[in-house]
Amino acid sequence: MPVAATRADAVQPRDALGCPAHRLLRNEQLSLDGGLQAYRKTVCDEQVGSVETPPSGRGILLGVSLADGHSRRIIHSHHATTHHFACGSIYVRDFNERYRADMKSGFDFLLVEFPYAALEQDADRAVPLGLGAPNRLTGVRDDVLHHLALALLPALAHPQAASRLFLDHVTGAMAAHVLARCQAQRADPPRRRRLLPRTLELRAKEMLAARLDGELSAQEIADACGMSRSYFIHAFRETTGQTPHQWLVAQRLARARTLLARPALTLADIAAACGFADQSHFSRVFTQHMGLPPGRWRRTYHH
Repeated sequence: MPVAATRADAVQPRDALGCPAHRLLRNEQLSLDGGLQAYRKTVCDEQVGSVETPPSGRGILLGVSLADGHSRRIIHSHHATTHHFACGSIYVRDFNERYRADMKSGFDFLLVEFPYAALEQDADRAVPLGLGAPNRLTGVRDDVLHHLALALLPALAHPQAASRLFLDHVTGAMAAHVLARCQAQRADPPRRRRLLPRTLELRAKEMLAARLDGELSAQEIADACGMSRSYFIHAFRETTGQTPHQWLVAQRLARARTLLARPALTLADIAAACGFADQSHFSRVFTQHMGLPPGRWRRTYHH
């Protein structure tokens, strides 16, 4: 790709998937139930550019190639890989990971963005589908997803005539198939566990504990540990059995139980001291984990 084209792309507006919007020959989008988004993106050979999206918690993106001949170079943290797509080839990527790719040729893709909840996964999990090796699902042919993608094209071209029930069935089938493929990738071969060294585990816990009454992003801790955000969250979970968020909630609840022994403190005071959004949020989380609302818990155990 010419350097000049790459520099020009860097200053142009990008769409929701990181494509330079001015290079799209076809740009169709359809909002579906449950927060799903379907797109059709087409770029001809003369308009090839780069794609880039920062890490986010948006979910999982499925892409299905509708034409032969596309290739792209995906840039990872320490290396790059080139992938070739025939008609019916797919890729699956997690928005938790930063994505950068140089498009080596034009493309025509049907894409579906699934929020984590649509795939029946916990949104706190950094790699909800075991996508530790996403390249294994990049450039792989999948006839099932190809045919389902073709079924969505009329709705993208004429959204006003689309049947929402039909779209729910098609995207539901896609979600189930993607989940099955990703689970199969996770099971074979066995994945090497990622564990935090003891010093980094303690550093992460100290940073979290120091901000019980406020917000601390996983990115800040990952930076302090010299890791990417997704790698840190995955390693923290494998080391402690909890995501950083789950560990932080457990510490907040432990602090709340201590403060509930002080009758002078109101529930609103305790909620604020423990970093909950408000008393209602505190009561909801406390009841979910402890089985009793905080007021009743206080009367039962500190009467």
